[in-house]
Amino acid sequence: MGDTTDQSSSIPSNVDEKWNKQSQIIDEDKPRRQKEIDEWLPITGSRNAKWWYSTFHNVTAMVGAGVLSLPFAMSNLGWYGSWLCDSCTILGDHSIHFMANEFDRYHELGQHAFGEKLGLWIVVPQQLICEVGVDIVYMVTGGNSLQKVYKTVKKDKDPIKLTYFIMIFASCHFVLAHLPNFNSISGVSLAAAVMSLSYSTIAWTASLHKGVQPDVAYGYKASSTPGTVFNFFTALGDPSKKPMWRGVVLAYLVVALCYFPVALIGYYTFGNAVEDNILISLEKPEWLIITANMFVVVHVIGSYQLYAMPVFDMIETLLVKKLHFRPTLILRFVSRNIYVAFTMFVAITFPFFGGLLGFFGGFAFSPTTYFLPCIMWLAIKKPRRWSLSWIINWICITLGAMLMILSPIGGLRSIIIQASTYKFYK
Repeated sequence: MGDTTDQSSSIPSNVDEKWNKQSQIIDEDKPRRQKEIDEWLPITGSRNAKWWYSTFHNVTAMVGAGVLSLPFAMSNLGWYGSWLCDSCTILGDHSIHFMANEFDRYHELGQHAFGEKLGLWIVVPQQLICEVGVDIVYMVTGGNSLQKVYKTVKKDKDPIKLTYFIMIFASCHFVLAHLPNFNSISGVSLAAAVMSLSYSTIAWTASLHKGVQPDVAYGYKASSTPGTVFNFFTALGDPSKKPMWRGVVLAYLVVALCYFPVALIGYYTFGNAVEDNILISLEKPEWLIITANMFVVVHVIGSYQLYAMPVFDMIETLLVKKLHFRPTLILRFVSRNIYVAFTMFVAITFPFFGGLLGFFGGFAFSPTTYFLPCIMWLAIKKPRRWSLSWIINWICITLGAMLMILSPIGGLRSIIIQASTYKFYK
C-alpha cells in the first residue's frame, strides 16, 4: 500500500512539471502569434503607406456621392443655411486628425478618451452604423448610376429594374472585398478620388453651361410648412457625410473644390426644381451624362471598399481574437462575402437615395463626424474652460447633437413617402 501511495503521489508531480513547461512555451509563443494575427488583420497588416495615400483615401471618403445631392439640399435649406452646412461638412472631422496619429483604429482613440470598456460601447456602434450605412447608400448610388447610363444609351420603354443594377454593382465587390488591407486598395482609392473630382467638375461645369433654367425659383422646395420643416431636417443630413497631416490638408483643398461649386452653381441653375442627384437633372449632352455617371460608379466602388475595410477589420478581429478562429483565406472569403451580400440585400429592399442619405447622414455621420471627435478632444486635451478651443468644441457638440436628432426625422419621412408607392422586389 505504501509503494502504491508513493507512485500515485509522483504522477501529479510529473504532470505538473510537464504542464508548466508547455505553459511556458505557449506564453513565450504569444507575442509571435499576436504579431502574425496583427499582420493578417486589415488595419494593422501593412505599415508602409506613403503620405499621399492618405490624400486620396480622404478625398474618396469625404467627397462621397452625397456631393451630388448638395444642390437638392440647398433647395430645402436656402442659400445661407447651405453655406453653413457645406462649411461645417468640410471642417466637421477637423479635430479628429490631430489626435488619430497614435492609434490604428478609431475605437482605440475612443478607449483612450473614455476608458477601455466605455470607449468601445460609445464608439463602435456609431462607427458601424456609419460605415455600414454608407456602404448601403453606395450600393443604391452605384445601381442608380448604372441604370441612368442604360436609360440614356438604350432609351427603352421597359427598362431593366433598379434591383438588377444594384446586383451588377455588387458583383464587383464580391471580388474586391478580398483585397487584404488598406494599402492593397490604394490603387482603387486613387481611381475613386480622381473620379470624384471629375464628376464633381462635370456637374458644376455642365450646370454652368446649361444656364439658369426658365422660371427658376429659389424658395423652399415644399409647398406646405410641415413639408418645408421635414425637408429641412432631411437636407441637414444630406451634406453630413490615420491620415498623415500633409495628406489631410491636400484632401481638404480638393474637397472644397468639389463641394462649393457643385452646391452653389447647381442650385443657381435649377433652383428648387433640382433632383436629389444633380446628374439626373442634367439630361444633355448625353455623352457627358454617361461619362459622369460612369465616373460615379468607379468612385463609389472605391468608396465602398474604403468604408468596408474597417468593418472587415472588426469582423475578423472578433472571429480571430475573441472566437479563436484560425486566420485563413476561407474565413476571410466567407465573412466578407456575407457582408457584401447583406449590404446588397438592404440596398435592394430600400433603394431610396435621398431618404437614405438624409437618414444615415444625420443618425450616423453626425456623431462620428461632428460631436464625438469634439468630446474626445475635450477629454484628451482638456483645454481651459471658456477658452476659444473649449467654446468651439462645445458649439460643435451642441449643433451635432441637434443634427443627429432632427435630420433622421426628415430622412425617415422621405423613405416612408417613397416606400408607399414603391413595389418591393418588383
